[in-house]
Amino acid sequence: MATSSARIVSLAETTPNRRRGGDLRAMLTPTSVGSSSGFMGLALIEPGERIGEHYHPYSEEFVFVVAGDLEVDLDGETHPLRPEQGLMIPRDVRHRFRNVGGSQARMVFHLGPLAPRPDLGHVDTESEPAASGDAPVAST
Repeated sequence: MATSSARIVSLAETTPNRRRGGDLRAMLTPTSVGSSSGFMGLALIEPGERIGEHYHPYSEEFVFVVAGDLEVDLDGETHPLRPEQGLMIPRDVRHRFRNVGGSQARMVFHLGPLAPRPDLGHVDTESEPAASGDAPVAST
């Protein structure tokens, strides 16, 4: 990549996406920087909040916890996820994240390769994020 096409994106330039829960910020995307192999962002998850269960039919997801105490459910099995830990989620694995700590969690995520169209990139398996401790809500 030529230096002239490199672009720095600030968190303040991004729009919050709260549709799945948490505050998801897609930062380095095909739209914002012209990426062609994937996209990267930051999840901000408040105490007791969660990102609803979903999966990616075309992409692997890589996450790195910067701050906070999380739990991740992978195909229904719960695992702790702590600061300075990374996780690779294979394609088609259902996953959700919960902040089980007392402070905001910050998690960097990267998905790749890209889905053929953005609307095919995520498949939600819950109709809306439930509050921490609530049973999952099935999609129809």
